[in-house]
Amino acid sequence: MFNKFRLKVINFLESHKELPVIAALAAGLHPLFHYYNTNFSQVNSWGHLLYFLSIYIIIPVAGFVVLKRLVDTLELLKTLRPFTLSVLNLTSFIVLLLLSTTGLDAFHLSVGLIVGVLLGLLLRKHINKIIVFQLLLAAFVAVKLIPDVYKHFTHSNEWMVPVDDIASVQFKKKPNIYIIQPDGYANFSELKNSIYKFDNTAFEEFLSERNFKTYGDFRSNYNTTLSSNTSMFGMKHHYYHSPKPGANELYNARNLIVGNNPVVSALKANDYNSFLILETPYLLLNRPKIAYDYCNISYDEVPFLSRGFDLYKDVNADLKEAIMNNSKTHNFYFIEKISPGHVANTGRSSEGMLVERAHYLENLNTANTWLMDLVTTIETNDKNSLIVIVADHGGFVGLDHTLQARAKQTDRDLIYSIYTSALAIKWPEDASGYDTELKSNVNLFRVLFSYLSENSTYLNNLEADYSYAIIDKGAPFGVYKVIDDNDKVTFDVHKD
Repeated sequence: MFNKFRLKVINFLESHKELPVIAALAAGLHPLFHYYNTNFSQVNSWGHLLYFLSIYIIIPVAGFVVLKRLVDTLELLKTLRPFTLSVLNLTSFIVLLLLSTTGLDAFHLSVGLIVGVLLGLLLRKHINKIIVFQLLLAAFVAVKLIPDVYKHFTHSNEWMVPVDDIASVQFKKKPNIYIIQPDGYANFSELKNSIYKFDNTAFEEFLSERNFKTYGDFRSNYNTTLSSNTSMFGMKHHYYHSPKPGANELYNARNLIVGNNPVVSALKANDYNSFLILETPYLLLNRPKIAYDYCNISYDEVPFLSRGFDLYKDVNADLKEAIMNNSKTHNFYFIEKISPGHVANTGRSSEGMLVERAHYLENLNTANTWLMDLVTTIETNDKNSLIVIVADHGGFVGLDHTLQARAKQTDRDLIYSIYTSALAIKWPEDASGYDTELKSNVNLFRVLFSYLSENSTYLNNLEADYSYAIIDKGAPFGVYKVIDDNDKVTFDVHKD
């Protein structure tokens, strides 16, 4: 069989026959597979598949066939006939590859078209070799995609099944619930340390005057928005689901955060309407099925090639409208804003530790203003509600960029800079006896539900307050526990 395949390849290389369909497939397959390989968890929906097949395969094939026939038919274009297929192939390949990597703007599109045409003119005699090379590249990336595709069809959410009946908990009090998530907001206690060195007195006094209880040393269990929120809404540890080297995101996280997780199920069982109020569509990139009754961002507004930050909503205005229109029901609101955020994501985009710190602290002041406005809006329109301000992780201040969190760290303040997470709660009534063990995101909703149901037995199944990291530098690749449940820095590999 291999010899037959080899013979066919050799015959193709030596042939002068032009095959526009094969040329179009070769131009589109590698860019298509490359995009999936680097962004699989953002595009693993059937809608994305249909869209990408159209952009990378169907349109190129149709375009190649039509244009080739047009050039071959019109006498006016006969001088272009020897170059048609090579120009189409190389121009399409370069443009589609740019689309899959840097994205397309006027500059990149112009460069891609110019380079593609020039190469097509120069390499027309070698087009069959180029096609074979493109197909080999596609095959190589396709093999790398196999684990992702396998995980997509075999992935299980069994880890999220509660050990008790908390998903069907019965509330004895039903205030409206507001979960406000300022991305990357460090805990008030950690803002005072030698790395952040930030005076947050004014905002803390604002919270105190409004009877918020702040929780010093509260922290996240994971160091990204997706991994942290998945454990928070799952009320359990996921340990990153056996990640593969180079993975940037927790697989299936968006589906679990905005989908039918134990938290949303419990709220619906208690006749709550649920509202997802987002500043950007970052949590919606792979178009998960939204279990919330309302979301302020429609999928019609989110491009299939979105990176999550090409649309910004006024969450304060959207929340106020939702409150005014739903004054007679029990309501749950999850409100997320990408502020203050964190230091740069990569070394290439970083301006250095000191400048990144300055940017973060400037954004922190902006976040404080936003939070004060939002809390005032809630208190003005919805008295006696349960208001929770909880971050997803820290600001990574002290690092040049967030990818350094994947390297083994030993400095206590740097590790806490990654995981420190703000928490402030305005309880409608005294919560003493329920919140004494509230130390990390994974247990937030279990504590809230215990309080609302007045059933402290749910606290018997609190998850361990461990913090985990994926490490690929300074130690063998794997998931490591970096903070234990006694708040001590450690470095122990997690074993399934």
